[in-house]
Parts: sequence; structure tokens; C-alpha cells
Amino acid sequence: MPGFSAYRVHDENDRLHGSMEILTLDDLDSGEVVIRVHYSSVNYKDALAVTGKGRILRKFPIVPGIDLAGVVETSSDSRFQPGDGVLVTGYELGVSHDGGYAELARVPADWVVPLPAGMDARTAMVLGTAGFTAALCIERMEHNGLNPEQGPVVITGATGGVGGFAIDMLAGRGYEVVAVTGKSSEHDYLKSLGAKTIMDRHQINLQGPPLEKGQWAGAIDNVGGDILGWLTRTTQPWGSIASVGLAGGSYLNTTVMPFILRGISLLGITSSGCRPEWRAPLWQRMAADLAPAHMGSIVTKEVGLEQLPEVFNAMLAGKSRGRTIVMIGEQ
Repeated sequence: MPGFSAYRVHDENDRLHGSMEILTLDDLDSGEVVIRVHYSSVNYKDALAVTGKGRILRKFPIVPGIDLAGVVETSSDSRFQPGDGVLVTGYELGVSHDGGYAELARVPADWVVPLPAGMDARTAMVLGTAGFTAALCIERMEHNGLNPEQGPVVITGATGGVGGFAIDMLAGRGYEVVAVTGKSSEHDYLKSLGAKTIMDRHQINLQGPPLEKGQWAGAIDNVGGDILGWLTRTTQPWGSIASVGLAGGSYLNTTVMPFILRGISLLGITSSGCRPEWRAPLWQRMAADLAPAHMGSIVTKEVGLEQLPEVFNAMLAGKSRGRTIVMIGEQ
């Protein structure tokens, strides 16, 4: 098999450096399934990993990219045949196993999910880890008893990929959605996705008493830190908070009072570590009742592999919104 293009990261004297390279299959990590990648995406985790801003990558050199979708090239596992449409998200992809920023990927068969009926590779990567994470938040909160009649659901970090999909998916299921953002220029965008109310993050008192007025039946938090502490104080009795991000800090300063006096639930969300048996059914929901209605609005940029560095920098500088997808190779 001839060489193929990839974006690869090296560690040179504790400084990470990424560039385009020509690789062969012998350069990739082992696996039963070789996939011709058509699309990948850019997540906040990818930007942290590749720039070294987060200590995420665990081997070098590595092809990063925690998402990919395409067609099976070869497979030694009988579950997959050449030409099958497939996707891979999470596990160790793009972290300690060569990932999606390449024309070819080789992965363990147990990581591979068939593309749901009616979903193509581009749509799968518009959703990607961000959409999957939003759907996982909703599924876990609904399993915990959340329904639209209980009251509003608040989304923090609302202009990011997870936030945008969460707004769209929840609104589509009849929930009243409140979006929290510090970007005053994005209010119209968030309302177009289905948010009923916009809250200015800068106007929130993050240092309130241990218990405040209960406002939210549910919450999806992409921020962490003081914002997550505020959510524990302002969630209604028996409400659920899905904790999924740490853009505002990895710590949590709260008390036990919301948990023992109001019975709220704090649900940890790990899309990369999601149970294997949950993955395919959740992707099926994302092609059905959790299919976003405004994917065209959530995708704000489509780039090639060579444009990745500028995308990473913009994302870490807080200058991006929605989803950036990566078109790879010939479709």
C-alpha cells in the first residue's frame, strides 16, 4: 500500500511539534481494521493535546485526532468488511494510539462503530465526540429522571460544540433551554439553536451561599470550576448536573448541602471511556430522536489537515464557536 498523508506530532526536548508527513501502514499502531478516513473533527481536547497545553498525549510520535469516520479498507475481523461505513471516537484514539488526522487509520475492531442507517461520514464527524458527548449527557440525565415537565435545563459554555449540540438536542425534545455564555455577540446564534433564555456569565455571582434558589431541573456543564460550584447551589431538588468540561478550571468548590438537602445528582460524563455496549445504540439515537435540527449552523468551519495549527490556536484563544470538521483525502 503506498504512502499517505498525515498530521503527526513529535516531542522534541519536551516541546511538541506537529507537521504534515507521508506515512505507511508500518508507521501506525496495530489493529484489526484499516479505515480510509474521509472526515475527522477538531475538539478542545485535540487543541490541548497537540499544542501541549494539556498533558494529554501519551506516546510520540503520534497521529492525533480523537474522531474519525470513513470506510473500511481491510479487516481481519469478520464484523467489518471492505467498503463498510464506520466511525471511531474515544478510547485511546489520538491519545496513545494513532488517530484520525490521516488518510488511513488502523484501530482495534472493538473500537469501531458502524455508521447508523441514514448517516454519512461527514454528518458523523459534524457530530463527532462533541455530539456524542452531548447525547450521552442527555441520556444519563433522562435515565436519572429528567423530563421536560420538570423545568428548564441550563447549558454552560454554550457556544462550544458540546454546548451547541446540547441546546439543539434538548430543544428538539421539548425542553426549555437556558444558555450561559460570556460572549455577548453570540446571543442570536444560541437562540437560533433553540435556547429560550441567554444568561451573561459575567453577571452571575459565583460566590453565593451554600444553597440558593433552585432554578434548574438539569444542567450540562462544559466549564467546571466556580461555574460548576454555582450549579450545585442553584439546581432544583432531585435535579441532575452532567459534568463534562474543565475550560474554567478542574477544581470544584461546593458543600454537601445540595446533595443531602436537595438530593441533586452530579453525573460524571466521559465520552472516551463510555461503555462499549452504550455506543452503537446512542449513535442510533443521534440519527433519530436526538438528531440535531441545526447542524448547518453548528458547523462554522471546514478545513484540511494542513490548516489544523491555526484552528488549534484559535480554539484555545476562545475565538472559535461551534464545530470545525476536517476533510481528509478524496471522498
